[in-house]
Amino acid sequence: MVDLKLLRYGEAGRERPGLLDAAGQVRDLSGLIPDLEPGTLDDATLARLRSTNPDTLPVVDAPGRLGPCVAGVGKLVCIGLNYRDHADETGAAYPPEPILFMKATSSIQGPDDDVILPRDSVKSDWEVELGVVIGRAAKHVTEDQALDYVAGYCVINDLSEREFQIERGGTWDKGKGCDTFGPLGPWLVTRDEVPDPQAVRLWLDLDGVRRQDGTTANMIFTVAQIVSYVSDFMTLHPGDVISTGTPHGVGLGCKPPEYLRAGQVMRLGIEGLGIQTQRVRAYEDTVVAGD
Repeated sequence: MVDLKLLRYGEAGRERPGLLDAAGQVRDLSGLIPDLEPGTLDDATLARLRSTNPDTLPVVDAPGRLGPCVAGVGKLVCIGLNYRDHADETGAAYPPEPILFMKATSSIQGPDDDVILPRDSVKSDWEVELGVVIGRAAKHVTEDQALDYVAGYCVINDLSEREFQIERGGTWDKGKGCDTFGPLGPWLVTRDEVPDPQAVRLWLDLDGVRRQDGTTANMIFTVAQIVSYVSDFMTLHPGDVISTGTPHGVGLGCKPPEYLRAGQVMRLGIEGLGIQTQRVRAYEDTVVAGD
């Protein structure tokens, strides 16, 4: 049996499945599964991968870019204001029930891909979050059953354009679903390796300065409560991802508020789940002449 740090490597749209072995080498999994996708996140498949000796798998000498750790995400469901200290810094009351919103799946990208500020953005913000990847269909599941429906966990940067989110008509989605605003990965770590998702440290640095440093113990609603709650409103399918909220230290909570600028670098991680690094770029710098 091996620890599973599952990943996808290769150019965007052509990623291959792999795992990170104990020596830090990427091993190719494409001989065992077609991809890390909804059809390969069930307990039986993950158990088969866990029982495979990594030494029997091909070494990937130059994996290059890492892609999102899950392919074919059907829904990216997010929870707002789910950390007590984050609610405190924004002056918001603790919600009596989880606040749900959706993040466009077109926002999903690799963990180290550049983040592109949207056109006309003036208030783009950072948010390190624990991601929950669903492994089997969940509908009206109880809180004590909820974690059995989880395939594993990953790091998410729930980037947010605050003007779009707060000042442009009263819905959050338009500030959350911008292209490049959903980096996933680097790894999908199976649930058995995270025995208590309420005891995990998460952090984010901006240009080398620690901005967020928190623990999932400070969540208002636990992962189990969230999975159960969301499943009462929509069926969660394999490959769906839930982003569970962010701790204090976001730009919106600074006094005065601070927001991302082109050229800055975000580095963020979660204990046991790996690290992301993203360079911020201006929208104008990505537009090809004539577009």
